[in-house]
Amino acid sequence: MTTVLGFDNVFVEVGDLDEALAFYSGVLGLPVHKRFDAMAMALLSVGDETPGLGVGAVESPRVGGGKVWLEVDDARAAAAELEAKGITPLSPPFLIPTGWAFEVRDPWGNVIGLTDYSARPELGRR
Repeated sequence: MTTVLGFDNVFVEVGDLDEALAFYSGVLGLPVHKRFDAMAMALLSVGDETPGLGVGAVESPRVGGGKVWLEVDDARAAAAELEAKGITPLSPPFLIPTGWAFEVRDPWGNVIGLTDYSARPELGRR
C-alpha cells in the first residue's frame, strides 16, 4: 500500500484571482509563493510550509466548496485582528480539545478555520 507522506497543496475555488489574493494575502497574511496567471491560480505559503494553500479562479466556484483550517499562535487574538479588519467570524472563538478555534468565510463561501494548540502545545508547531 502507498504511504501518504503529508500534504502537497490544498486548493479552494474562487471567483476572481486578484480579489482572492487580496483576501488570503492582504487580510489573512498568507504570502504569495507563486502566481500562475495563465492558469488563474496562485499558491500561498502557510507558515514555513510550501506547498500550502492554492487558490484557483473558476467561472462558477462551488459556493462553500471547501474548508481549510490553519494553525496560528493565538486563535482568539487572530479573531480580534480579523474583526478589526472587518471580517466577522462565523461564531466567537470556541474551545476544542487542542485549544481555541474560529472560522471565517472567504468571498466565495469557503470556510477558513484558524486554530491554536494552547491546550496541547506539544502537538503544535511551536
